[in-house]
Parts: sequence; C-alpha cells; structure tokens
Amino acid sequence: MFTLKEYQKRTLAALETYLASARVIGPKEAFERFVKTSPTDTRPQSYAHRWGLTDVPYVCLRLPTGGGKTLLASHCVEIAGRTFMERDFPLVLWLVPTNMIRQQTVEALKKRSHPYREALDSIYGQDRVEVFDIGDIVNIRPKDFSDKVCVIIATMQTLRVAESNKEVRKVYGHNENFEPHFAGLPNVAPGLDRDEHGQVLYSFVNILHQLRPLVIVDEAHKAVSGLTGEMMQRINPACVIELTATPVESNVLFRVYASELKAEEMVKLPFMLTEHDNWEQAINGAVQTRRKLAELAPGDRENYIRPIVLIQAEKINQPHTVDAVRKHLMENEGVAESEIAVATGEQRELDGINLFDKTCPVNFVITIEALKEGWDCSFAYVFCSVANIRSATDVEQLLGRVMRMPYAKRRAIPELNNAYAHVISSSFAEAAQGMHARLMNMGFHEDEAAANLQQVQLVLPEVDLSAMPLFKTTGATPSEPPPMTITLPKAPNLETLHEDVREYVSVTPNADGTVQVACTGMVPTELETALIAANPKKEDDIRSTVALHRARVRAAQPPTASQQGKRFDVPRLMVEVWGSLELPEQETILLATEWTPLKHTVRMEPGEFDYDETARTFRFDLDGEQMRYELENAQVQFSLLASASEWNNLELVRWLDRQCRRPDVRQADMLEFCRRCVASLLERSAVALPTLCRAKYALAAALKDKLSRLREQGLKDGYQLLLFAPQAKVETSFSNALAFPASGYAESIQAYTGVYRFKNHFYPLVRDLKSKGEEFECALALDANPQVEWWVRNVDRQQGSFWLPLSNARFYPDFVAKLSDGRTLAVEYKGQHLVSGDDSKEKENIGALWEAKGNGKALFLMAVKVDDQGRDVQRQIQGKITG
Repeated sequence: MFTLKEYQKRTLAALETYLASARVIGPKEAFERFVKTSPTDTRPQSYAHRWGLTDVPYVCLRLPTGGGKTLLASHCVEIAGRTFMERDFPLVLWLVPTNMIRQQTVEALKKRSHPYREALDSIYGQDRVEVFDIGDIVNIRPKDFSDKVCVIIATMQTLRVAESNKEVRKVYGHNENFEPHFAGLPNVAPGLDRDEHGQVLYSFVNILHQLRPLVIVDEAHKAVSGLTGEMMQRINPACVIELTATPVESNVLFRVYASELKAEEMVKLPFMLTEHDNWEQAINGAVQTRRKLAELAPGDRENYIRPIVLIQAEKINQPHTVDAVRKHLMENEGVAESEIAVATGEQRELDGINLFDKTCPVNFVITIEALKEGWDCSFAYVFCSVANIRSATDVEQLLGRVMRMPYAKRRAIPELNNAYAHVISSSFAEAAQGMHARLMNMGFHEDEAAANLQQVQLVLPEVDLSAMPLFKTTGATPSEPPPMTITLPKAPNLETLHEDVREYVSVTPNADGTVQVACTGMVPTELETALIAANPKKEDDIRSTVALHRARVRAAQPPTASQQGKRFDVPRLMVEVWGSLELPEQETILLATEWTPLKHTVRMEPGEFDYDETARTFRFDLDGEQMRYELENAQVQFSLLASASEWNNLELVRWLDRQCRRPDVRQADMLEFCRRCVASLLERSAVALPTLCRAKYALAAALKDKLSRLREQGLKDGYQLLLFAPQAKVETSFSNALAFPASGYAESIQAYTGVYRFKNHFYPLVRDLKSKGEEFECALALDANPQVEWWVRNVDRQQGSFWLPLSNARFYPDFVAKLSDGRTLAVEYKGQHLVSGDDSKEKENIGALWEAKGNGKALFLMAVKVDDQGRDVQRQIQGKITG
C-alpha cells in the first residue's frame, strides 16, 4: 500500500482533529479553535457558513499542484465517516470539474491495485466498497447504502442547475427504478423535491438529500457560483471537504506549501528560467537543455530517466501551431520524427504509449492544453511555451507536469532535481513576473514562488548550450539588486514605520497624481502592508513584486555556511534502554517502562460519560472540556444506523477496540480496557446497552480521551524514571548527533523580512522570526557575538529541528549555535512573565540535563530580557560562553 508523505499525514491529522471537535461544538467554533492553535496560512484563516449550511463542516484542504489531492480525498472518507458523520459505511458524492477527470477518477477508484482504491479497501475491506459513475446510479441497491461505502463520481455540472431548469437533469427527475430506496426512507424532509400533487419524487437527489452524503469537491475553486450553493442545499450534505491549490471563498483549514513537497522529494524545484526574444530561440534553448540532461541522466544509476520536453504550441488560428513547432524541431533542430508525439484533443499520439519504457523513443511532447487533464509523466523536465508567458493559457497545469519528481525521490545528480522553463519575454524581470503569477496559481506562497525561480545565463546563439553548466546564473559575483519601484495612486502612510525602514524608502510624485515608491534592500512586512493599504485593489500584484525583489536581495548575499557545504551537528540527549542508546521518544519511554492502561484503575467515573435520558444527551470530557452530544435525529437514525442497538456487550467492546486502537497498546490490553469501561457504565442504572450502542461514536471519543489521559500519566512517570532517577543512564551524544539539513530547512515557515541582515545565520533565510521584539534582540546578540561561528533559528515541529524531550511533548530551543571552539550552545528565550511557569521550569531542567551530560561540549541558556544579575541578553549569552 502507498505510504503517505509526512505533509499528507499532517493534513489528514488536522482534518480528523477538526471534525472530531466539530461534532460536539459545531463547525465554526471548531474551525476557529483549530486555526488559532495550529495556523498554517500566512494570511488570516476565518470560517464562513457556506450556502446557509450552518451545521455542516465545510472546509478546504489546500495543497499545491503535485501534492496528491485525490489520494488524500480517498483517505478523507474514513476520517469524515468516523469522526463527524458517525457511520460505519458513509455515502460519498465525489464531484470533479470535467468529464475527463470523472472518467479517470472512476477508473482509478475501481482498480483495486490503485492507491486511491487501496486507501478505501484497507479500512473497509474489498467487498465493502462500491464505486459508481453518475451514469450507473440506477444500479445501486438500498442494501448497498447500509452495508457498503458507496462512492458516486459526478461532475459539478451534472448537479449544478437552476431551479427552473432542473428537470433536464436526470438526477433531479422522477425515476421508478429508485422506488425501492424510498420504501425505507422517511420522505418527510421539507427540502425534498415534489410533483404538482405534493408527492415526493423518486429522484436521485432526493435520495442524497435524505441520506446526507459526504461531499468531496475536487478542484473546488471551480465551484463557487450561486448554482453551486443551490446544488449543495438540495443534496443536503453531512460534511463537505474541498481540495484545491487555489481556493476561492473557501474555509481553508490546512495549507501545504510547495516547499514541503520539495522536502518530501515529490517535486523538482527550483525552476531554472531562461527568457528568449522569439519562439525559435525558446525551442532551441529547450532542445539544448534536454540534450545536456540526457547526457547526465545515465549517471543516475539507481533509476532509468529519459528527460522529456513539453512544448506548448498555439491554437490553430495562431502562427505557432503544433504543425509549425513539429516542422521546426525536425528541420532546424535535427529532431527525428519518431522522437515527437502530439497530444491534443484531435491528435492523441500518446494513447497506448508507455513513456517510462526504456525502448520508447519519445523525447518531445507537443500540446496545446489537452495535457492539463490527467496526463502525468515525471520524465518531463523542460517546459517551453511559444507564446509570451504572460498571455499564454493553461500554463499552470503544464508546469505542474514538469514539476513531478521521477520515482518521488531526490536524484543524486543535482541538475536532475530542477525543472526547466524556456519562455518568450522581453526581459527576465517580465518573465519572472509572469512565471511568479503562474506558480502562485499553483498554490505557492509569494516568497516561495519567488525563491524557486532562478535565472539561467542566456548564451549567444552560436554557443552550444549543452556545453554550459545548467546551474550557471547571470553575473559572476552577487551584486546589490536595483531598488524596487512601484507606482501607487497615493502615497503610502510611512509614519508608523521604524526610522530604519523609512531610511530606505523614497516617494516621488508623478505628473498624473500618482506616486512612485522606490525601496532599497529588503522590504519588511510592515512596509509591504503599507504599500498594499495605498492600493488594496492591486494587493496580489504588490505582493508578487515585493516577493521577487526579496528573492533578488537574498540572492545577492554572500553564501552562508550551509551554502558552502558545511555541516552543523548538534549532540542529542540519549537514554540507555536494554543496553543500547535510544532517543527518548514517547514510544520509547512507554515501551521501556512497559506501560499499559491496565496499570491504572480503569472505569468510567461520573462526569466522564453521563447520559441525560430526558434530553437524550450525553455529557463527557474531551480535551479537558465538558461536551454535550445529542443523539442524531430520528430521520438519520431510521435511514442510516445499522443494527448496533442489537449488539451485545462483546460486540460493542470489539467495535470500540477497533476505534481506539493504538500502536503502543497491545490489542489484548485494549480489549480489556474497553470491556472495563463499558462494564462500569452499564453498572449505572441510568444507561442501557442499546443506548450506549446508539452513541457508540461518542463513547469511542470519550474512551480515547480517557486513554490519552492515562497515557500522559504513564509518560510523566516514565519520563522521570528514565531521565532523572538515580539509576537513569543518560548521555549527550555527538556520535548520535542531529545534522541540520543541508538545504530545504523549514521552507514552509515564513521568512524574516527585516532590514537588518544577519551575517552568521547557517542558512540564507531566517525562519519564524519577527523584525522586532525580544526574540529578535536575542538573535541580534547571537549574530554579533565573536565566539559564535554560526547559528540557526530552530523552528518548532519542523523536520530536521533540534529537540529535547518533555514529559508530554518535544521542546525546541529557540536558537542553536556552533561556537568557534567546537561547543554547541542552545538558547531558549522566555518573556519575564513566563519564566516562573511549570512549562519553563521543565524546559530548564531538561536543558540543564543535556548540558550536564555533554562533557563540557554542550551549553544551555534560558535567556530573559534582564536576569537576576541585571544582565541583558547579550551579556547572558557571553556569560554562558565564558563560564
């Protein structure tokens, strides 16, 4: 079965956390709580009830092109069914934007060996999943809805239709074949479609309305019209999950950045961009680039790679058509006809061809726009457009095809990790602006889009590009980029900006009443905000201009230690378990102390799961809060709940075991844990077994919460025993050191954009640091200290970050520095009001242990603004270094 990438796991975990909370406190409040504690977007995330569906979670998972949205959609089914819909076999309506994508999705979901289908079968079993194309819905039996997960794939256009025109759609029309379904449904809901006599129509939409499906919306940015809202109201969904790279009016719950895909080796980045004056030069550049890549590819001994050029021609009424491009390749570039394949709506020369086959001769694919739907070949390395990059259409979809990494694994040859683009433009600045806009439309953040565009040196026509390095960029040495200039309708308000920022900004009035703003050096966030406030209608254009300028400023800086290929190794705290040194992960602590929930008294105490028979409501603890859970309304119970009310104790316990299962609890112990909890509840006269069965999902949530509390207590006990007990065997080990990643570190986290330029940061970008405040002052002190060779802003919960164990979490010190004498200094900064808290004391204790076990090579400092000796941060750091 396909193994999910870490960003995909985090996306699904976010959805699960949100939906579980939405079930008990409502969609809007659950959303606001989640994004407050776990924001993933650099812009504010807010929730708006869509189409009047106030009780329906309506959220968007935002993933860039190439992020595996459809695979995630398959995994969303089980999560939504279990955590919010509370159905063993949810009904799914899967909406896609086009018929071609519909056909491809149906084919993939019906194929048992495909990862999309495997995701469903692994949870429900092969015989419990049925996939239906919208044209086959008459084949669905009533029993299918109760005994199987039914996935129905349709285009948005099939269901998105105005009230006055709905009879032309078969899904809305009366169909006698659906009569058996209505025999088992209440048929009383006010939103059902009826005939002129008031009788409920036997229509597919009326079935959906009563069964309340999970609706998955692929490419959700294409589903924003009023007709979409009317469609959703008729369907009456239980939950709506959108997936797209570019949401419009969506409640974005979780955002994944393109840099995260790069870190997971899913995509080729950066784009090596070359601008050309005309289409012949662009094609020549693409041919030469492919030739050079083809020479390098055999050096990748792990996998076969044949670089392919993807050329976007113009439509038939334009001068640079498919035929013109093909002719030019053959007559002027010496490309054999067998190397060229055309893939358009009329010419489908790729049909039946396996581009991954070593015997396949195709090296050039010419298209117009047909490849945007479903075509996928990770051998595509070079994109070439014969139209100006700013005016060409469907570029985003084609760039997405060029981005995919062969075999989803970083290649040993650096040039094979990049994507290449040859475009027509009068200047690199124009080409970069056009490409930047395209990457933004693919889900990139402004700054990461700019950072992933690199200019390739444009050589003279008579020079063979295949002899030139593919990484060579214009200019031998970095030089300060020219000022950023931008025209605004009025002068921005600079009064609130610090004088250090205003010093680098000039505002010049123009004759037409507008002003020209020139900015030298880095443009901080507060200046960007002021520019946008002066012309909010051009916010996206301003952000793009600023991002590209920032990228140019950063590219002009001297290479940092990481860019010079230096290593930064940090000794890690290790604990001896059964004769070997191990990282003190939570799982290791529980395993070493042989924890099991049965070590504790196991029973459901009053307040943990109480039933109010009059209100037919359960009250229980969830994450430290009292939650109310109302049994579903009679209509949903009647139509969807299976025979759970007829279960005996053992059947309920077995079901709870499957819901609560954890890798760190043996199944025998989990079964006994569930049995004891159920038994303690049944001892109370107020609750009967059938009632518990009807509320089995709420009961599972309460049991998982209790299990988490018991596990947390076990972790605290084990943490003290393994790390701080007299017999504990702990070591700060350089032989088991953490090596900060050579590149790609914390790329999804917003970069520092202040005026001050740090000189000794290990990476070219400082992440998660504001341009003012106490942590900024701490960073300044580290950067200025002559005994600090280099330092890293150590970002929380990022792959490759340094951490120390706490009893219930990981602790990521704010800064980690390498000293010139080889020692390592970790600094955690705390505001004065937080120093005395239990959290700070636990962090200080584990930091002191890491230092004590480091044989003088590890130093830990809990820094404050002014310590009890009256020293500021700079002197605290110096005092720790000198002892």
